[in-house]
Amino acid sequence: MEDAKLMNRVGPFILLALLCAPAAAPAQSFPARPVTLIVTAAAGGVTDVVARAVGQRLSERWGQQVVIENRGGAGHILGAQAVARAAPDGHTLMVAEAATYVINPNVLPREKLGYDVERDLVHITGLVRIHHAIVTTPSLPVSSLGELIALAKEKPGTVTYGTAGVGSGPHLNVVRLEHATGARFVAVHYRGATPALTDVIGGHTDMMLISVGSVLGQRQTGQVKMLAIGSERRLPSLPDVPSAGETVPGYTAGTWFGLSAPAATPPEIVMKINSEVREIMTEPAIREQFVDRQLYEPMTSSPEEFTRFIRNEIQRWGAVIREQHLQIAH
Repeated sequence: MEDAKLMNRVGPFILLALLCAPAAAPAQSFPARPVTLIVTAAAGGVTDVVARAVGQRLSERWGQQVVIENRGGAGHILGAQAVARAAPDGHTLMVAEAATYVINPNVLPREKLGYDVERDLVHITGLVRIHHAIVTTPSLPVSSLGELIALAKEKPGTVTYGTAGVGSGPHLNVVRLEHATGARFVAVHYRGATPALTDVIGGHTDMMLISVGSVLGQRQTGQVKMLAIGSERRLPSLPDVPSAGETVPGYTAGTWFGLSAPAATPPEIVMKINSEVREIMTEPAIREQFVDRQLYEPMTSSPEEFTRFIRNEIQRWGAVIREQHLQIAH
């Protein structure tokens, strides 16, 4: 009798505990094995650098290996497809540039894209924003953005520029520059920013847009000429480099990077990763050695905020592409 009364009193609490246990278990046991961070660009570019910095700290915190897997090419599509098709258990994640999230869905149908940004992925957090520098090979006979634009107008279709892939920030921002100025450049597409920069340094490609932090050393050694920076105003750390808006009013150039996982990844795992990454991005060592040194701007947020941001960016860039009749052939 007493046992029956005791069970009546504690039974509901046992049931509640059993109901709650499955929700808590995935996060408590995660990660159970090495985690793969798929990078949608080639090694060496900002996407890769960001993934490796975050991945190293996650590995240290979790006591599990975090493997960086570069899947560049096809306008960042291949890496996104791989993540969209992966098991939704948090052990496969994606670090990608803005084009993967907002440009590709605006220029390609779902059947060709092979992934749906909203249905096939769950978005964990933004990572960083960057400004693009407009750089040229040293032998190109220009010393300012104005002279570069004039050369491209005088000899349309002869000035080449490297990109980090079709539809990437370094590609789309040059297309926007063309529409803003009437200049015409010739795109040369690479699997990432690093191989594109290598050809600019070597004189095989005339120019490109690339993260400011990625070319500070090359600028100092004279391997490239930095004509302008796509920020709204001059950067305090580079006061001698004009902003692009000084030559082309209203023009800015940059991009951002985010972290996502396959759809149906348990919310507890998503929140665990989100919390870890947000803490990592506030660590003094990361801020000093990674964010500040590379001139990045942190943009971490909750999954809900990042998802809303992506939706707004899809709409914003969709309007730009339609209004300016941007052609981005894949």
